[in-house]
Amino acid sequence: MKTIQTGIISMLLILITVPEAMAVEEARYTLVEKEESFEIRDYAPSIVAETLVEGDLEEAGSQAFGRLFRYISGNNTPRAKIAMTAPVTQQPEGQKIAMTAPVTQQPAGGKWVVSFMMPASYDMASLPRPLDPAVRLREIPARRMAVVRYSGSWSRKAYLEHRAKLEAWMAARQLQAIGEPVWARYDAPFKPWFLRRNEILYPIAQDGRK
Repeated sequence: MKTIQTGIISMLLILITVPEAMAVEEARYTLVEKEESFEIRDYAPSIVAETLVEGDLEEAGSQAFGRLFRYISGNNTPRAKIAMTAPVTQQPEGQKIAMTAPVTQQPAGGKWVVSFMMPASYDMASLPRPLDPAVRLREIPARRMAVVRYSGSWSRKAYLEHRAKLEAWMAARQLQAIGEPVWARYDAPFKPWFLRRNEILYPIAQDGRK
């Protein structure tokens, strides 16, 4: 509980001290197909700062947030500040990061990789180097994603419910998942739950079919 509260306080401070955070940069993608709350998107390559944490679905993001926020706030060489992006992403250890923005999350043996997308103006050569060895930078290749978008709480129940809906939609269209699901969150904790933008994404084969 203390970890969750610390993560929430950190996010609140960002949005209080950085007014433009409500219009943060998001991952670039091309919409391929849309049906109600489901989409297929082609994402451009990106770079993420990521860290590995242990915890359950609802706590892992909060545990990692402070570490990544310190990196973009100046815990780097040359003590530079980096603009916040959206979303925050999370996925299981050992899997490649599937999303660039938002924040995404996926489980793997109790360990999660949580990441912040880096602004598109940077490349690997120009990004500040993390001072914390638990934070690393990684290039994410272009990829195709099947997506479900939903509003509501960040509960495990809501996550599992909408993941099942996305999997059923994919199965009906014979779309082949080639990686783990990614949980993406775009909004601050104090935003009313019914207005929050959340997404679950699966990387799929480029031709989309099994």
